[in-house]
Amino acid sequence: MNLENTQVQMRKGILEFCILNIISRGEVYASDMLEELTSAKIMVVEGTLYPLLTRLRKAGLVDYKWVESNSGPPRKYYTITDSGQEFLTSLGSTWQELVTSTSQIISNTK
Repeated sequence: MNLENTQVQMRKGILEFCILNIISRGEVYASDMLEELTSAKIMVVEGTLYPLLTRLRKAGLVDYKWVESNSGPPRKYYTITDSGQEFLTSLGSTWQELVTSTSQIISNTK
């Protein structure tokens, strides 16, 4: 079994949750999301982030607006929708359940 592949799959499983959390703080540019995810060692490349943002937008969980930039082309800034906030709240509950369950299993020594 490949350890690196398993680690990548674990990170991918929480990526939506992490992205929605970042966007829920306020308007955010995709490269800022990418920087935060990279610094948190949720290894993401643009080729992963943009399709996920598109899926989240099509699902009505996030929206974006174009903002003119002084240093180049307009930038797309993402915000969370009301539906996205509800979805994030549910994911947060699921995350807490998983953390509790996983911690229980990991700490159960014989």
